[in-house]
Amino acid sequence: MTTVRFAPSPTGLLHVGNARTALMNWLFTKKTGGRFLLRIDDTDAERSRPEYEAAIVEDLAWLGLGHDLFARQSERADAHRAAAEKLKAGGRLYPAYETQDELERRRKRQIALHRPPVYDRAALALSTDDRARLEGEGRKPHWRFRLSQSKVKWRDLIRGEVEIDTAHLSDPVLIREDGRFLYTLPSVVDDIDFAITHIVRGEDHVTNTAAQIEIFEALGTNVPSFAHFPLLTGVGGAALSKRIGSLSLRELSEDGVEPLALASYLAKIGTSDAIELKPSLDALAQEFDFAKIGRAPAHFDPKDLEGLNAKLLHGLSFDAVAARLGPLGIDENLWDAIKPNLARLSDAAALARLVTGPVSPQIEDAAFAAAAAELLPPEPWDETTWKTWTAALSAARGAKGRALFHPLRLALTGRDDGPELKKLLPLIGRAKALARLKGETA
Repeated sequence: MTTVRFAPSPTGLLHVGNARTALMNWLFTKKTGGRFLLRIDDTDAERSRPEYEAAIVEDLAWLGLGHDLFARQSERADAHRAAAEKLKAGGRLYPAYETQDELERRRKRQIALHRPPVYDRAALALSTDDRARLEGEGRKPHWRFRLSQSKVKWRDLIRGEVEIDTAHLSDPVLIREDGRFLYTLPSVVDDIDFAITHIVRGEDHVTNTAAQIEIFEALGTNVPSFAHFPLLTGVGGAALSKRIGSLSLRELSEDGVEPLALASYLAKIGTSDAIELKPSLDALAQEFDFAKIGRAPAHFDPKDLEGLNAKLLHGLSFDAVAARLGPLGIDENLWDAIKPNLARLSDAAALARLVTGPVSPQIEDAAFAAAAAELLPPEPWDETTWKTWTAALSAARGAKGRALFHPLRLALTGRDDGPELKKLLPLIGRAKALARLKGETA
């Protein structure tokens, strides 16, 4: 069974970049009838916070991405230690004693000599007596994985054939001096134990993949398939601004972005498909295909997201939003009048006040407004009232086009744009309309 994982660190809120990673994994596994594992990478005890873990679960649920399996890496330390012992026994995990200052000096010296700053494996030359002496001095080892120094190849589901020569890489540190694991080993061990079949992530992990493949093989297990997609950039290919790059799902939700609009956008940017609103996550899943993902960076444009969000709102029935509109006192007729002008659902409150008031009218021409008030037809009103009224006013005053309609909008709503007045006027009612035409706040 296809099994994928999304493994965020609970050190902050989910942002658009890692939300896109989660979405790609979820769409792929739903299309293939597989399972989605939410794995909390909380091995960094100093920075991990339970409130961020709770927020990750909540924000994924808001986006519609439920999980089939759940795990915390901090609860799997025994499995990680067992794997480390296996690697030590096989000669693939070895102790090194250099301090950070010593490693930094070596790195700078290599750069000065125009050599790649790759760890020189000096620790492998240490004898048992050397290690005992260093430990007697109070040094504690960190543990490095011994790469094969050969070429690692895989067929990436997005990038195609990939080859990385591990001779050009430093042996990665898997365990710190204090015994804590870095990301790499727990990730591989958990991928093995949860039978992860596909690892779908950003291309910034491509180099890491070579080392991880060797760890999979050293632990005697099958290697998953990999798919590395280009990262998000700003408009025009520039690096994402700090604001957009850190924009969290929590902020987007609070700002009135609809989850399906965001999902539609993140699923389609950087692909050969048109960026358009889809009716459901299931529809997005059916269209998901790694072959559609391009090699160029995906451009995140807030304006495009806003356009999708507005389109979604314009097509929503009242029943779809009734529970969210209830506190605002917006009924079906008012919803139908204002929804074509919404960019976010939060805009509904301000537009509803054009009907419910109070509105401070803007009177451009008092004589014109007085004539309009005189010609207001009696109630009951419907959507034909606006046309009847303005035709009579035009005949009486000779005004047409903007000269006719704009002063009426300013008087009735206090603003120069907004929903169609043929729909608003019956909802405002004759009493409020008459008061506003007289310049009274109503």
